Amino acid sequence: MRYHSRQRNRRARSLGKLDGKVALITGGTTGIGAATVRLFQAEGATVVATGRNPVTLDAARRDLPGVEIVASDSGDPAAARMLVEAVTARHGRIDVLFVNAGVARFAPSEAVDEAFFDDQFAINVRGPFFLLKHAVPAMADGGSIILTSSVSGVKGGVGQSVYAASKAAVRSFGRTFAAELAPRRIRVNTISPGPVETPIFEKIGLPEEAKAGLAERAAAMVPLRRVGQPEELAAAALFLASDESAFITGTELFVDGGLASL
Repeated sequence: MRYHSRQRNRRARSLGKLDGKVALITGGTTGIGAATVRLFQAEGATVVATGRNPVTLDAARRDLPGVEIVASDSGDPAAARMLVEAVTARHGRIDVLFVNAGVARFAPSEAVDEAFFDDQFAINVRGPFFLLKHAVPAMADGGSIILTSSVSGVKGGVGQSVYAASKAAVRSFGRTFAAELAPRRIRVNTISPGPVETPIFEKIGLPEEAKAGLAERAAAMVPLRRVGQPEELAAAALFLASDESAFITGTELFVDGGLASL
């Protein structure tokens, strides 16, 4: 009887998949990041989320109660260092790091200037690298790091020369950091989305006439004939953050409706 009582008590106190974990999510105020913030919080994590747009930061503070929303420039290495210092001063460690902030801007190669190139590489490559550098010492042994790349990192696309190269660099970080951190049992994995219905559709630098029907054209390229939803990417991030993926590191999970493979 005592045994069965203990079993019932354990079920009654069933824990979330991230219960007691401290999770830092960059680019966490909109789209994939915001969906992941909600899911991680629902699974028991203490969540710190970053953004740099004052409008979306204010909206996140209103819409994501209980989440620590921090203004931080994802392309600035000094800001990355200060972010990690602030999180560790408050929470003592980072258990899950989701390096999700990024930009997608498309232009034919002949139209790319130095500012276009430098801005995209600063946010998509330089910032993530230095965030990883500063965060690794604060990571708990056995923790999880998740990087957001893109299906564009493995496929050629018109107008994507700079964006695709930046996301290919993120894929490379996933492998090299996984090798370096394996002795500490810190798993490093990459999620590569295909087209996803997020505000990024409005920010990719296309003229208004090109934006019309963009989601429909993107869906037509996907074998499953639709674009993804932010919640589907969040579910993939939860899998990689939780103990369900305890024997997975250095891998790339395509959440793309089959676009990269079929």
